[in-house]
Amino acid sequence: MLNVGVLGTGFGQKIHLPGLQHHPQTQAIAVWNPELGKAKAIADQHHVPHAFHHLDKLLSLPELDAVTISTPPFLHYEMAKQAILAGKHILLEKPMTMTVAECQELHHLAQERGVIAVADFEFRFVPAWQRLAELLADGFVGKPRLIKIDWLVVSRADPSRPWNWYARQDQGGGALGAIGSHAFDYIHWLFGPVRSLCGHLSCAIPERPDPKDGNQLKPVDADDTGLILLELADGTPVQLSLSSVTYNGRGHWLEVYGDRGTLVLGSDNLKDYVHGFKLWGAPAGQPLTEQEIPKRLAFPQSFSDGRLAPFIRVVDHWVHCIDQGKPAAPSLAEGVYSQLLMDLTHESHRRRAWVDVPTLAAIA
Repeated sequence: MLNVGVLGTGFGQKIHLPGLQHHPQTQAIAVWNPELGKAKAIADQHHVPHAFHHLDKLLSLPELDAVTISTPPFLHYEMAKQAILAGKHILLEKPMTMTVAECQELHHLAQERGVIAVADFEFRFVPAWQRLAELLADGFVGKPRLIKIDWLVVSRADPSRPWNWYARQDQGGGALGAIGSHAFDYIHWLFGPVRSLCGHLSCAIPERPDPKDGNQLKPVDADDTGLILLELADGTPVQLSLSSVTYNGRGHWLEVYGDRGTLVLGSDNLKDYVHGFKLWGAPAGQPLTEQEIPKRLAFPQSFSDGRLAPFIRVVDHWVHCIDQGKPAAPSLAEGVYSQLLMDLTHESHRRRAWVDVPTLAAIA
């Protein structure tokens, strides 16, 4: 049994705690929150024996094997580094860190210390996405000619949504980190490395009310919309449109057009970014038809919150890597690549220019 501490109690409470409690080989034994009272209340609610607001005390628990980290991104680097130095395996939420240099340091440190570090890129574990990967590998579309991604949701479209870390670029907020990190990972997973990119980021809602300061309006400098063009290493063009402020946005769609056919994967569910994906395909010249998702790929159990079932599969992947004593994708190495593409998107936006992407060998 893997004894796990949960660092962060937003997404950590909604997904990490129940996911760890559901998995047959893991159990949550400690919770961390900067407010001890809140940590204790959440621990009591979920029947977790320990609660802390000092990370070093949590990491000193003799029975602790590992931690999951779902705090705001600006805290990831220091917390992950402290956990790795304490010899604890880590499951890290995206965006991994604030910069690719920080993520590379964590990746190398984990390798040196023999710690298994994985990234929570859960789309790799969703049945419809897994079937898409199989069909692409089987050559269903042939050589891709165009890849088009729209991820247009409503989560932050309401200007009255409160100001917090998500509104601050210096704390890792913004749509690029929240959803672009996933897109960059699955582009690499499904289609290979990127040669160059050009990005434009914008913020449609420049102020939000801060409930901790009498609802005074505070400035927002984190992006809520991003338009990114990428050229893959094989020359294939990719168009990526991201936004968290689109009322009635079309949801999350990936379209792959090749010389032998077309595949379209999408969901218009704006309330749950995992539930609702369907897959359509067609050989060249034929109408699109819905593709069956084989039962062998289905989740053994589904939940009202669609994020929980793929997270449990991520945990299963983590446990397997720990048992085998070596990481496998999605590991922190994949996190480094996603973080690299985010950093370069910011650079491209600042320079208003295309930027080259280093090869995988150059950033290893």
